[in-house]
Amino acid sequence: MPDDALLPVVSVIVVNYRGSEDTITCLRSLRDDLDYPADRLQVICVDNASGDGSIERIRTSVPDVQLIESDTNLGFAGGCNLGVLHAKGNVVAFLNNDARPDRNWARAAVDVLLTDPTVAAVASKVLDWEGKRVDFVDGGLTWFGMGYKTHQGELDEGQFDTPRDVLFGTGCALFVRAKTYRELGGFDERFFMFYEDVDLGWRLNLRGWRVRYAPASVAYHKHHQSMTTLDNSREIYLLERNALAALYKNVSEKALGKVLPAALALSIRRATARGGIDPSQLEITNRPANGPDHSDPIEIPRVAAAAMLAIDQFVEMLPSLRESRAIEQAARVRSDGDLLPLMRNALEPAAPEMRYLLAHQNLVATLDLDDVYGHRRNILVVTSDSITERMAGPAIRAWNMADVLAGEHDVRLITMNAHSDPPQAPFTVKYMPPADMGPEVDWADIVIMQGHVLEQVPKLKTSNTIVVCDIYDPMHLEQLEQGKDLTDTRRAHVVEVVTEVLSNQLLRGDFFLCASERQRHFWLGHFGAIGRLSPTLYDSDPSVKSLLAVAPFGLSAKPPQRNGPGPRDTLPGVGADDKLMIWAGGIYNWFDPLTLLHAVDRLRPTRPDVKLLFLGMKHPNPDVGEMDMATKARSLAARLDLGRNVIFNETWVPFDERQNWLLDADCGVTTHYEHVETTFAFRTRVLDYLWSGLPIVTTAGDSFADLVERERLGVVVPAEDPDALAAALEKVLYDEEFTRSCRERIEIVRERYTWETVLAPLVEFCRNPRPAADRLTGTGPLVPDKPLGALATVRRDVALMKEYLNAGGPRELAKRAGGRLRRVLGQGR
Repeated sequence: MPDDALLPVVSVIVVNYRGSEDTITCLRSLRDDLDYPADRLQVICVDNASGDGSIERIRTSVPDVQLIESDTNLGFAGGCNLGVLHAKGNVVAFLNNDARPDRNWARAAVDVLLTDPTVAAVASKVLDWEGKRVDFVDGGLTWFGMGYKTHQGELDEGQFDTPRDVLFGTGCALFVRAKTYRELGGFDERFFMFYEDVDLGWRLNLRGWRVRYAPASVAYHKHHQSMTTLDNSREIYLLERNALAALYKNVSEKALGKVLPAALALSIRRATARGGIDPSQLEITNRPANGPDHSDPIEIPRVAAAAMLAIDQFVEMLPSLRESRAIEQAARVRSDGDLLPLMRNALEPAAPEMRYLLAHQNLVATLDLDDVYGHRRNILVVTSDSITERMAGPAIRAWNMADVLAGEHDVRLITMNAHSDPPQAPFTVKYMPPADMGPEVDWADIVIMQGHVLEQVPKLKTSNTIVVCDIYDPMHLEQLEQGKDLTDTRRAHVVEVVTEVLSNQLLRGDFFLCASERQRHFWLGHFGAIGRLSPTLYDSDPSVKSLLAVAPFGLSAKPPQRNGPGPRDTLPGVGADDKLMIWAGGIYNWFDPLTLLHAVDRLRPTRPDVKLLFLGMKHPNPDVGEMDMATKARSLAARLDLGRNVIFNETWVPFDERQNWLLDADCGVTTHYEHVETTFAFRTRVLDYLWSGLPIVTTAGDSFADLVERERLGVVVPAEDPDALAAALEKVLYDEEFTRSCRERIEIVRERYTWETVLAPLVEFCRNPRPAADRLTGTGPLVPDKPLGALATVRRDVALMKEYLNAGGPRELAKRAGGRLRRVLGQGR
């Protein structure tokens, strides 16, 4: 529990309407019984034009309460909103006038808000006046929009003392972040009373916030004292009308067409069932056999008329509700299915009459609600890489993300590269220019992007859509090497631009995927440098794993199967008995093929049958040109006269044919220089070696080298050491016992890298997506920079004095106090 001076100011709003006796009791409890510092508590009482002398009685009995007078009866919702207009606190709390708080009511709720910045509202446990039976501990919501209190009336014997997320809290005793409450427009005043709290919680959850039930925050309630003078039909009217309004505002477009007509039908059926109305009395077959057809008025009880009038007034509300619906649907980031667990029992019929229960049963059977409230989401995977039969790493990764997610969701894979000819897929895959991406972004619940996509589709920067950034490739580190062919000025500019591209992603994304634990540490540093590791983000998850997860490049769970000729059948320089090492992928500036060529040169006098195959020289994406290192490799091979031992495949092997080439090889090799790009690189070509069971020879320094050495999957050599590399190649190619043991261990290790395994964090996130904590609208510190009032300042200084004494004794205290005094006097500038 924080020091009192560090607690936020809480503004408690109590609405009175002709209930001054209860209201005075409530206000006195807030003043006298609440364990919350008085200088951090603002108590506001709104009188809803009672006109019965309430104002005078309240002012006389509780003179220290801020009293707001309304000219008209605004209802509970409007009265609360009027009170919030005068609230100074960072937290607003609502307490029914016929309720009283437990001593710890405010502290327990505020502690939840301070602890978890993703919680926007705290729902108190509400018991009856004697504290024995439940008034509120949880809320449910039916598929047709009617909210209800679960466990109401049950004895409270400690079984409800577990905190949990809820869809909504009761307005009887509720705490909300003031900034968030205002961002949402507060309670919907059209509701007047009833369901305004359901609607608020619904909207908060749809926007990614959490509503948390805090059983240690307790209030006691007399229950519906404001309705004792009204007959039941008026309450039914408000409940029926407001349920329809909340449903219309908050359900998705997909659900609305099914559930709204059904909700209207159920409202009428509840009306006829409650009123005992014979629904067949106007059937043609019910006319008298003899005599005139009676035209006497049909009597409709008030409880039946209530629902009919509610529908009538719901229709009147539709124009304004339509505007509200547009706002809520544009702001939502969670699906109807996401909220299903919080609805508790969505199939709750909410009325006991048999005729109604039968109607409810028929509608549920007819509507296919599993489709409406299922967990399939619209997921858009976007890449700038070309998607063809010949794909490079980024496209392969995007393709497999779409493939893994398509089993649970509706997935579209979009390439914005015009040099694309997508093959057939079990999901939608197509080319689309960046300028046409707007409707695709609007369609998506989640956008998964990589590379420069955020800059190409600027709408993603301002959209509420949840964005997953695939940052497995630290592009700015690559540019340090790749740009060596450029002028110094141009190279510096390229690195600066790419770094900014990545920083923009890190600032925008809700969830991130990197390729290794090494990379994770690197990206955490980048997050910290740009200020993304804020207290809000940290407090929501100190591990930051909910923001940044490790998802390496993957490989197919299906072992490679030959479906065509390989290099031994197609390349004249490779014989059936030659020892073939394969370099899978292209030759880029951050690799070191030159040392490898020197190693082959050292090996061939004693091992003339050794062959090295560079698998792909021409990148499948025409936008990626040949790099300087490829030219150097060809030149060195020619100078060393390695034409009989080294083959450059001048094209690029199609993705679904690469296994034929890999299965012909005896080992896989990758060599690189010792620099920062290596430290954080993830050589995806090594996965192909694992997939095809090839022992691996690699240079030390990257995460795969660590894996090869730890799991004994091959040999790791120092950078730029041709003798060590030649010895490693000889061992892997010619030591049959060593090679066999490597293959056995590879068989075990490769299961860790199947796409289904490595993308598990992405799959899990897409099952329950939420905006990152610091991207929730309305987040911010609950405690102002300067505590209010002299007493709070004194408390803060006393706390600091204790801290300084503990840290360094009297000398440290004197030094700090002197510095503070100089600042106060203006001398410490």
